[in-house]
Amino acid sequence: MSGAVESLESLKAAVERVVLDPRYHDLLAVVKGARNGAVYGTKVRFPHALVMIMLFRSGTLRQKAGLIFRATRTHARNLAKFAAIYKATCMLLKNYGATPGKEGPYDSFIAGLLGGYIVFGQRSKRSSRISSVNQQIVIYVFARVVLALARLAVKPGYGLPLVSDPQRSAAISHYAWPLFASLSWASVMHLFKWHAAELQPSLRSSMTYIYTNADTWDGLGNFLWHNK
Repeated sequence: MSGAVESLESLKAAVERVVLDPRYHDLLAVVKGARNGAVYGTKVRFPHALVMIMLFRSGTLRQKAGLIFRATRTHARNLAKFAAIYKATCMLLKNYGATPGKEGPYDSFIAGLLGGYIVFGQRSKRSSRISSVNQQIVIYVFARVVLALARLAVKPGYGLPLVSDPQRSAAISHYAWPLFASLSWASVMHLFKWHAAELQPSLRSSMTYIYTNADTWDGLGNFLWHNK
């Protein structure tokens, strides 16, 4: 028994030496990036899928459990793949780029472009459709990019010449969010009313529950406790 414990401790020490060796840092960062992507994807998608599918999807408990599992697996797998591709590409560009050993100013852009195309830019081979999970992830990222670029556009010293003045920049920043929020909700409600089929399925389901189902009931039961 003691021999097995000693062997296990020796193996653990050997692995730890490799993990802490600076020579393997960049390569191990790729592995850990993939690990972190998988863990984060699972943590984010599982509760979301659990709530949305249990509340808004029809089917047996077994069918719903299958949908939850597949959505969680897809999210975790794709974030892990993207992280691995991104980190590996950055490592290669750093070591074999124009200035070996130094990160280039556009390495992150190139790595993100490649990872985005390979992981999130492909259609299903079976149905030629875009995965709903991938759509949600890309739309989430896109919305954050637009907001960040909007802030950068009015940032003194970085933004457009028209708003380089700090006072003017502050005024635009103050009023931009109410305008953005109002137009976003006006647009989504108009689309839901007249072009609901074009909205992302989970958003459409949520809005149907809140707004459309509020128009019908046939008694106290489905007025207060549940929809028809």
